[in-house]
Amino acid sequence: MSAAETRRVGLIVPSSNTTIETEIPLMLARAELGVPVTFHSSRAVLHNVDEESLDRMVADSDRCASELADARVDVIAYACLVALMARGAGAHEQIEKRLAEVVEASGATCPVVSSAGALVRTLQRQGVERVAIMTPYMPPLTKLVADYLEAYGIEVVDSLSLAVADNVEVGRLDPTGLRDHARGLDLSRAQTLIASACVQMPSLEVLEALEGDQGLPVVSAATATAAEVLDALGFARAVPGAGSLLASR
Repeated sequence: MSAAETRRVGLIVPSSNTTIETEIPLMLARAELGVPVTFHSSRAVLHNVDEESLDRMVADSDRCASELADARVDVIAYACLVALMARGAGAHEQIEKRLAEVVEASGATCPVVSSAGALVRTLQRQGVERVAIMTPYMPPLTKLVADYLEAYGIEVVDSLSLAVADNVEVGRLDPTGLRDHARGLDLSRAQTLIASACVQMPSLEVLEALEGDQGLPVVSAATATAAEVLDALGFARAVPGAGSLLASR
């Protein structure tokens, strides 16, 4: 297979992230796309998940996009949901547009998606109006995520904050614990459960079990991002073991 057939995925990630660079490659490998897919990351400094640190990380995103443009990637995913949602409604549209302009100024062209935008668009396309969310964040940041979703007409009927401020520790959380956490949520009005409103909190291996437990669709920031990466690459959303969003049609 020629190098020309290889698809390249660029990821802009916080420096302390570990999960999205394992979950998205795993999902695309499961999709059996028939062509090689490689992954290329550029990192922006983030240690603690607080508004000041998140704002500094977003400010570094132009550099990251320019670096990935040098690799002539086929799509870029801005993979930090709360960094954008903490900035208020419209932040994902703004950064996706700006980073696409940075890529073009660097002499390349590729679509730019964000985990924040992918999650919002996923819910909108499915006609979802009410969700419950689980996050690793401190409660004030979880509220910002809820406020962001509600600005797009998506009511957050219940939420859980695990209150883990250290981003490295977020990546070490045991995803199987999400099944117990979900049982503590009031899902009576929810149309969808967002099992991880954070690309750093592992959840992929329990999404289908959660759907079986709760009897409703379950998505994560990572599965929403993977769906849009697949769209950008021109492949079907058909990933075994990743929940109904990516189930074969």
